[in-house]
Amino acid sequence: MTEILSKQTFLAKVFNYEENKDWKFEGDLPCIIDFYADWCQPCKQVAPILEELSDEYAGKINIYKVNTEVEQELAGAFGIKSIPSMLFCPKEGQPQMAVGALPKESLVQAINDVLLAK
Repeated sequence: MTEILSKQTFLAKVFNYEENKDWKFEGDLPCIIDFYADWCQPCKQVAPILEELSDEYAGKINIYKVNTEVEQELAGAFGIKSIPSMLFCPKEGQPQMAVGALPKESLVQAINDVLLAK
């Protein structure tokens, strides 16, 4: 099940950018953060795929959503200019951003290459 993050939960579960200048992942599991808006058609197309992946990878990764209309500061902190944008956050190393409504195969590839690569 995907979880919608507020700024407070983002700071606790992903990255506390108020305390750290350099990237420091706060989560227990690697994650994908989907920056979206309710009016965005491509975002609506990706949403059920992310729900499926959330079930398929339960216990291995977390999938979070950030509503860019509600959490404008968070969107601004990550330079979100178009949606959907997805931030792939491995436990170690730098996060990677992907822009656009990616098909499931591309998301699975990114999960395996970026998040679960050993």
